[in-house]
Amino acid sequence: MAGILAWFWNERFWLPHNVTWADLQSTEEAAFPQAEDLYLAFPLAFCIFMIRLLFERFIAKPCALGLKVQANGPQKAQPNAILEKVFTAITKHPDEKRLEGLSKQLDWDVRSIQRWFRQRRNQEKPSTLRKFCESMWRFTFYLYIFTYGVRFLKKTPWLWNTRQCWSGYPYQPLMPDLHYYYIVELSFYWSLMFSQFIDVKRKDFGIMFTHHIVAVTLITFSYVTNLTRVGTLIFCLHDVSDIVLEPAKMANYCKCQKLSDLLFLTFAVVFIVSRLGIYPLWILNTTLFELYEALGNFPALWVFNVLLIVLQILHCFWSYLIIKTAYKAISKGKVTKDARSDVESSSDEEETVPRSKALDSAVATNGTSSANGTNGYLTGATCSEEH
Repeated sequence: MAGILAWFWNERFWLPHNVTWADLQSTEEAAFPQAEDLYLAFPLAFCIFMIRLLFERFIAKPCALGLKVQANGPQKAQPNAILEKVFTAITKHPDEKRLEGLSKQLDWDVRSIQRWFRQRRNQEKPSTLRKFCESMWRFTFYLYIFTYGVRFLKKTPWLWNTRQCWSGYPYQPLMPDLHYYYIVELSFYWSLMFSQFIDVKRKDFGIMFTHHIVAVTLITFSYVTNLTRVGTLIFCLHDVSDIVLEPAKMANYCKCQKLSDLLFLTFAVVFIVSRLGIYPLWILNTTLFELYEALGNFPALWVFNVLLIVLQILHCFWSYLIIKTAYKAISKGKVTKDARSDVESSSDEEETVPRSKALDSAVATNGTSSANGTNGYLTGATCSEEH
């Protein structure tokens, strides 16, 4: 194991020429990032998750009920042992042949069986109340950490001059505020990575999980190699759009459509400007060019830049979905749905009215809710077209 670790942490891979791990050891005069510091992220991630549970139950839920957020989930399907066995063991979306067989077996018409399967699928969807509580928690955390980041960064020289990110490297002492900022962000991403399996399931689950893995990897290696200054800039830039997105979703759940649309369009502008404008011109410029000029070429430089470019690709994907939704908002007069929506749309719950009327009703109804990063991102379509 010692041999494997020595090979993995090879100085000539991770550090610039003439820099060794000994140069990054803490001394009496100055403290530097240490790999063992990152172990703090695991108990802190658990604490953040527990705080979230308490927050959602004792703060977010009363607020949601006070705002008249719908507490009940979708209508439950009537109990039926045969259909339940098919649903759980065979398929949740039976084809026409199976529907006809079940119709003969149960002496039900096909339409009633289709309705039962829709209700049963929707039964597994989270309630609007739960989604509101999740968004309120994310908004509270993002607002706190973004405010902390801005207060910290406005006192630093590298906010205004990115070349200062590399000035004096590796002899850049670890400030307590920077250490706290890094560990809290890392802990939050760890908590997101694990809680994503129990959170509201969205269509871009795989993409968001990839985003969290890339984020945790970048945070870890940038901390260990003391490339933390540019890391703080990335934190702040990514958090700014999320503090607008989550209120947009909360307004949507409260059926404040005009406020939700306004916040969403604000989020779209902030997201696109920050992720497609500032990020490549500010962050990628300094890591691709200024870092090379200051420290020369070394293998880890390309590892970091590849991960940062992967983030940029995810930004482009989400921006496409956001622009698509913004276009529909302008053309149809409202934003109706969250692109990272649930597995099935709310308009799929019932089909007791003709389809044309059901579609009209769906367009007039508030949609449901990363990415993340997101955490979730409003993207999407009206009614049930995407399903």
